[in-house]
Amino acid sequence: MKLGIFNMGTGISEPGALRTIAEAAESSGLESLWCGEHVVLPKPRVAPSPADPEHDFLHPSVVLTYLAACTETVKLGTGIVLIAQRNPLVLAKEFASADVLSNGRVILGIGAGYLQPEFDAIGAPFRERGRRTDESIDAMRALWNEEDPDFDGVFWQFSGIDAHPRPTKPGGVPIHIGGHSRAALRRAAQRGQGWYGWMQDPEQTAEYVQQLNELSEQAGRSDELGDLEITITPPARLTAEAIEQYAEAGAHRLVSLATPNERSMLHAVEHLASLDT
Repeated sequence: MKLGIFNMGTGISEPGALRTIAEAAESSGLESLWCGEHVVLPKPRVAPSPADPEHDFLHPSVVLTYLAACTETVKLGTGIVLIAQRNPLVLAKEFASADVLSNGRVILGIGAGYLQPEFDAIGAPFRERGRRTDESIDAMRALWNEEDPDFDGVFWQFSGIDAHPRPTKPGGVPIHIGGHSRAALRRAAQRGQGWYGWMQDPEQTAEYVQQLNELSEQAGRSDELGDLEITITPPARLTAEAIEQYAEAGAHRLVSLATPNERSMLHAVEHLASLDT
């Protein structure tokens, strides 16, 4: 089982602390470091906002590039970037850059989003977030992979342009899809190299993996995408027994959620490293 830790730059933003945690994670054998994203949060906090408005959220491509400079081998992921709020060409440039500077260690986890006040503040249409997410994935891959990038969608159109450097891997930066709705699962099956499940126990994980397998078969999943990699953030502290249960459920990676301060995250790294995987 691959093991990672969440909250890098999410709730904790001190450069020295992030470096210390990243270096400890890599030297302890952890596989990956993960961050999340909210550009803005409603003030005062209202449901379903995940955090108080004063909660730190470093920009994902910035914090991952910083972590890349602090490490050499550990993978660097987003869980998740809110792609429907973004211009896909700008997002493609950001993460191609982070991928190149990290020597191909970036995983781009994306989701459609769910917090309408954030969409309203940014000026992104909330009701169209699903269609914009699908189209943005296709637009980014066109920019990353086509010799002469050309795209004619409902929301985005471009031709006669190019963008370099390209990502380090054929196909571009791996895109993992977050979300538990039927639409999100279908999106992962059709377009994702992976699926990110948030706060799922082993039983829930097994149910979603079964749905993803069924949807992948129905979609005639492209061989270019390969097998769907399953990443889960568990709702509870991991044990060796729990890791076995997640493995049986079909998970490939577990990303532990740690309290966002240096001491707690270092303890979490030490605990994860102690587990026999």
